[in-house]
Amino acid sequence: MKHEASFTSAEPRWARWVAAGLGAGFLPRAPGTWGSLAGALLALPWALRGSALALLAGAAACTWLGMLVLRRVEAARLDAAWIVVDEVAGIWLALGVAAALHAQGWLAWGAALVAFRVLDIAKPWPVGALERYGPPAWRVMADDLAAGLLAGLATALVWRLFA
Repeated sequence: MKHEASFTSAEPRWARWVAAGLGAGFLPRAPGTWGSLAGALLALPWALRGSALALLAGAAACTWLGMLVLRRVEAARLDAAWIVVDEVAGIWLALGVAAALHAQGWLAWGAALVAFRVLDIAKPWPVGALERYGPPAWRVMADDLAAGLLAGLATALVWRLFA
C-alpha cells in the first residue's frame, strides 16, 4: 500500500530520482500508473521486437538498482507513492515473460501493461501478501515483481487462446 512521504536531506538526490522512475513518480495523480507507463515506453523497442532476453535482463537490472536505491531512501519504509522503480521493474518483467512465451507486438504490449496495472492495484494473492514480509526494499519491490510475472503469464495465455 502506497503512502505519502517527504524527503530527508540525508538522501542522495540521484537515489530519489531513480526511486521515482527517473521522475515519473513525481507526476501528479496516479504515480504508479505513470511509472508503469514510463517503464513500458522505455521497454517498447525490445517489446515490439519480442526480445525476451533483453526485457528480462532489464527487469533484473531494474530490480537490482531498485533494491540498491531503496536502501538509501527513507520513504521506502512506507512505500511512498512517488516511489515507482518497482513498477518499472514489474512492467519490464511482464513484457519479458509475455515475449518469452511468444506474445509480441503492440497488442501484447498494451495487454501486458493493462494486466500489470490491474494486478498491481488489485493485489490478489500472492501479490498483496508479498508486500508484508521481509526488509523494506524487498517489500516495495516484491509485490510488483509478482504482479509482473502474473501479468506476463496472463498476457501469454490470452495471446495463445485468441491470437
